[in-house]
Amino acid sequence: MDRSVLWRPDAAALRETALARFAQENGFGVAEYESLHAWSIADPAAFWSRLWDFAGIKGEKGSVALHRDPAAWMTGARFFPEARLNMAENLLARADAAQAVIELDESGNRRALSADQLRAEVARVARGLRAAGVVKGDRVAAILPNRIDCLVTLLASLAIGAVWTSCSPDFGAAAILDRIGQVQPKVLFAQTRVTYGGKSVDLTSRIAEIAGQIPELGALVLVGSGAEAMDRPSILWEAFGSPGALDFAPLAFDDPCYILYTSGTTGAPKAIVHRTGGVLLQKLKEHLLHGDVRPGDRFLWYTNTAWMMYHWVVASMGCGATLVLYDGAPILKRDGGYECGPLWRAVEAEGITHLGISPKYLSTLMEQGYRPGAEHDLSSLRWLMSAGSPVSPDQYDWIYDAVGKHPGFASISGGTEIMGCFLLGSPLHPVKRGQLTVKALGMAVNVLDERGAPVRGRPGELVCTEPFPSMPATFWGEGGAARYRKSYFADRPEIWTHGDHATLNIDGTAVIHGRSDCTLNPGGVRIGTADIYNVCQKFPELTDALVFGRAVPGDEEIVLCVKLAEAADLTPDLAQAIRSRVRAECSPRHVPGAIYAVADIPMTVNGKRVEGAARSIVAGQVVANLASLANADCLAEYAALSERTAL
Repeated sequence: MDRSVLWRPDAAALRETALARFAQENGFGVAEYESLHAWSIADPAAFWSRLWDFAGIKGEKGSVALHRDPAAWMTGARFFPEARLNMAENLLARADAAQAVIELDESGNRRALSADQLRAEVARVARGLRAAGVVKGDRVAAILPNRIDCLVTLLASLAIGAVWTSCSPDFGAAAILDRIGQVQPKVLFAQTRVTYGGKSVDLTSRIAEIAGQIPELGALVLVGSGAEAMDRPSILWEAFGSPGALDFAPLAFDDPCYILYTSGTTGAPKAIVHRTGGVLLQKLKEHLLHGDVRPGDRFLWYTNTAWMMYHWVVASMGCGATLVLYDGAPILKRDGGYECGPLWRAVEAEGITHLGISPKYLSTLMEQGYRPGAEHDLSSLRWLMSAGSPVSPDQYDWIYDAVGKHPGFASISGGTEIMGCFLLGSPLHPVKRGQLTVKALGMAVNVLDERGAPVRGRPGELVCTEPFPSMPATFWGEGGAARYRKSYFADRPEIWTHGDHATLNIDGTAVIHGRSDCTLNPGGVRIGTADIYNVCQKFPELTDALVFGRAVPGDEEIVLCVKLAEAADLTPDLAQAIRSRVRAECSPRHVPGAIYAVADIPMTVNGKRVEGAARSIVAGQVVANLASLANADCLAEYAALSERTAL
């Protein structure tokens, strides 16, 4: 694979970044990252303790940084067992008239709050939660778009020691109840009308249905109108709470702060309980050291409020950054075409330094021939980042051609389960085409082959062999601890098996090939789906694709389903061109045995392809939890694939 260097840090970065200073303060040169990383996992107590001090975390650290249990090396580890802290206090450390949060939407509206104004709003809502009877450990839920009101509910909940959980308003009622219905929130914040892609959607009946099926719900707070349609008392956002002082409840390091949910495509979504101190420490490390986030920076990640990237970007406030929220579609349909500029206009208008997007978004911009660097002044942008699925080498090329040569780029990989990253960027390292830049500090990342031996330069299972602070506390509900251990430690006792198929290269970079449960196995050789997707992205005739394995006598064949661009046809010549390119750029084993044109690609409500659902229904199996799919109806076409002739 071509690993040509597309970007290098300048000399100032080697002197001035927090990562450079942290390395030097702990006895390492700026060119000694591998040694720094080795120390961070060999002596995790020292590393995480030094990080606490370096980040200036507010709270009492205590005298013990890590308590180990030899009988449960990872699941029994406890970081900072004597600590007392509050995440909201650390995220709201600023107290001044400067803008702390900016809200933008697809219609061009803008709203901003200073640090002082934000703290006042958080205090008001925190007092409302206390008046509603919410105490430490109670759950507070939000069904809100990515606006300031949602941020305030998060910070107010954390301030009083409540556990915050969220679903995006575009989830259906069943999908929301599958998630927040599990954890029985005491207070629910919901917005009754949202706008996306120019369409206004009334959610009043959906909210009423959800509220009616949560028996423990004590208060329903509505953003907007809709109280008259509820069959229970509700209160409007503006009337909730009262002005007063902002107090922060001191919490233990392992006290819960967030509950997030897995995609739920293989059963009911797992409700993952996250630790207060672990989430804070992990995210500040990632922003401060790996993301080069500095006081006064402006950070926008395009996300809904259910994805872990929402929680991730909110934590940038702990580095003194101004949080920029965007509500709406990032690409708008205009006069029969596409308007690709909303996020890039925000970079120019707001002086954004860090922008987060997804590979699917990059793919659409490429298809439209959009060149943001030619349309907008992007000189403020220091870092562009991407998460959610692997970034193809061609997308790296597009970034440095169409966006500009000046920003660093970081493809990051981690998960909802760890509220953080195993692999991500670095301000001290070059960006290499198609590669994730470094292993995260404090994360003992490795790749194991089928023997369980660590390997470099060839694919295997991504694992983590040492404890880290943001490991989940448990899964919610009866038997949660056992279900948690089964999910991540059943294959390898006391070694975290993440479920990704990856390669660690000898130069320290890495490639994610896709989820292990979607790994293909033709001829008994495991290969990843990401490589085939990378090839499909190069064909203008295709707008999307789905790859999965189908059993054939004695083997498995690769099935490729393609969603065609308007006016394109799946001809024998196109099918042959796809196969030839897959053979040339991947290997003969990657070549699809069957190619079908389909009307749509099954996606989760968070916009991720669901290979497993297609594979199951083609095999005649039942697909669990269809509510987790945004477009479950499209699976009917896949169920009938066996009746069609493939190319």
